Amino acid sequence: MRIAVCGGTFDPFHRGHLEPVLAVRDRMGWDRIMYVPAWRQPFKADRDATSGYHRFAMAVLATHKNNIVYISPIELERGGTSYTVETLEVLHDQYPKAQLDWIIGDDHVTQLGQWKRIDRILQLARFVVLTRSGGEMIPAAVSRDRIVYAENNTVPISSTEIRSRVRAGEPIDGFVDPLVSRYIQHYGLYKEVQT
Repeated sequence: MRIAVCGGTFDPFHRGHLEPVLAVRDRMGWDRIMYVPAWRQPFKADRDATSGYHRFAMAVLATHKNNIVYISPIELERGGTSYTVETLEVLHDQYPKAQLDWIIGDDHVTQLGQWKRIDRILQLARFVVLTRSGGEMIPAAVSRDRIVYAENNTVPISSTEIRSRVRAGEPIDGFVDPLVSRYIQHYGLYKEVQT
């Protein structure tokens, strides 16, 4: 079994998180896609996120139609800073026979050398980089055979833009699943500026 894993804050979960991943699923041979909402991302430690409960619920609502997509609470249950290596260790124990792919956008490739225990991460999983260009920018500290580039049409949406639209009272239905839009409205999320 090959499992694709995608970590992030998902604040909120939107089409840009899901559609590019589903677009390359067959090409990558993924049997399962797992999203792992972070408690706190190391590269976003200075920003407060919406509660893990809300972010998890929105991810579940956004992916409910896809029977190969799962939302894992492991980083939310663990708390603290969410490090990829720790998550992969848990997943490796849970799925010892699975091959794990960690999905990232091409904007994160140059930071890989700064990731905690990148050498161990590369033992546990390969990186699948979603890119529009198909270009390669592999840092010297990372082995070329552990990074695969999957060219696709990324969806130009950001969670920051969605939060700004909510604060401005603008519609977000084209950016998120309608269930997520209703959830945000029901709970009054993103009305206040997050730092």
